Amino acid sequence: MKRLTATLLLATTLFAGPSIASADGLNIVFTHHSSASNTFWQAVKKGYDDACGKVEAKCNMIFTQTEGSVEQQLANMRAALAAKPDALLTSIVDNKAFDDVIKEARDAGVLVIAVNVDDTEGARGNARQAFIGQGFKPAGYSLGKAISESFPKEGPIKILVGISAPGQNWSESRGAGVMQFLEEYKAAHPDRQVSWERIDSGTDLAVTSDRVGAYLNAHPDTTAYFDTGFWCAGVARSLQDRGVAPGKVLLGGFDLVPEVLQQMQKGYVQALVDQQPYMQGFMPVMEAYLNKKVGLAPSDIDTGQGIVRPNQADAIMTLSAQGLR
Repeated sequence: MKRLTATLLLATTLFAGPSIASADGLNIVFTHHSSASNTFWQAVKKGYDDACGKVEAKCNMIFTQTEGSVEQQLANMRAALAAKPDALLTSIVDNKAFDDVIKEARDAGVLVIAVNVDDTEGARGNARQAFIGQGFKPAGYSLGKAISESFPKEGPIKILVGISAPGQNWSESRGAGVMQFLEEYKAAHPDRQVSWERIDSGTDLAVTSDRVGAYLNAHPDTTAYFDTGFWCAGVARSLQDRGVAPGKVLLGGFDLVPEVLQQMQKGYVQALVDQQPYMQGFMPVMEAYLNKKVGLAPSDIDTGQGIVRPNQADAIMTLSAQGLR
């Protein structure tokens, strides 16, 4: 904890100060699993670009053409490593797909930091040196608990859990956290009928709207829908288009992108979990800088699981639109 605190304090000082020493040709590449159309990753990129400018590093963030494509991310990673960067930042959405290439990078002396998504076994499962991002299962649990505060006091509780990207660590872990909470809630309320199902909900607003909307049409007694990303905004649009009143179906998800905050302002989304994307872009650059400049080993940073409620949406919207939240 002392080490993490010291890193955060130093990075904050570097960010706040008028200028710092350059990184002497520090070359950083950031590969991940998302396309440029993903609003969340634009906030990560802003933090990344700001930090790179601060330390005068040469930086490149490489998006996939297809949202969530592990194959494209792996190809991008191999191409980037061929240029022999000093540091590789990458999301680890699959427990096996990146093991070999990351080990090769480490063997070649490249600093490797997992960002946004980690191997589910952490350092035991992958040779990366640190992880900067959210604890997904605890975050899913926190979301389940937050939404449960609005559960009806009587009658059955029927839940749909949307696994946005089946098989990918971040989505499966968040969904598992939600369902762990539901298991505990059911055990604590033996007098209530509590049930849930999971669905492949997709990583596109229109796709999620269609899939979940069809489910809700067939199951109009659904109490709540949990999304493992921000695509619950598409479900909110569908409910609004059908004339369903805000709060009739409780909605919860992740990430404070403008699309979902707008639906929260309208009353359709009851809770969101923030994982601080700007920080996820900014801090790994600072850790790479500190590693090159003074030899500090990178440290894990938990970027949080803060719950955001509707009464906070107006204040956060401005920051979200600027790519800072």
